[in-house]
Amino acid sequence: MKQQPLLPYRFKKIGWLLFIPFAIAGIYLHITDYEPNWITTKVFAIYNKSLFSDKKWFSIVETNITSTLIGVGFLAGCLLIAFSREKVEDEFIAGLRLSSLQWAVLVNYSLLLFCFLFIYGFAFMNVLIYNVFTVLLIFIGRFNYLLFKSRKINADEK
Repeated sequence: MKQQPLLPYRFKKIGWLLFIPFAIAGIYLHITDYEPNWITTKVFAIYNKSLFSDKKWFSIVETNITSTLIGVGFLAGCLLIAFSREKVEDEFIAGLRLSSLQWAVLVNYSLLLFCFLFIYGFAFMNVLIYNVFTVLLIFIGRFNYLLFKSRKINADEK
């Protein structure tokens, strides 16, 4: 079986070091809506359309980048965790990766279908925002659960 390109194992630790604080910050931001003023800055935008302004292409806009920084850190952490090698990377682990990814996509889109049917209005915008993260989160959870379960079974057999 052809080996898929993965990052070295040490990147998984870096991923967890990014994931945990940015996940906590994201939850805090969601609960409190706190956005510090000192993080307001001018940024380049390919497209910008706010509620009370015209659409603009390729412009500089002034905005608070708190949610942007948290989202980038969170996604970087998730990607490093999901696409880093295990200490022992063999066909069994590759099979776990594939089944976990398939399972994550199926669960994610089942949840999205449910939300399409039962959540309306502005609340649905939150569903779409969180949907960006759910495939990776479900994959990481499922993959690590299966790894834990397989290691426990192997330890019991010895």
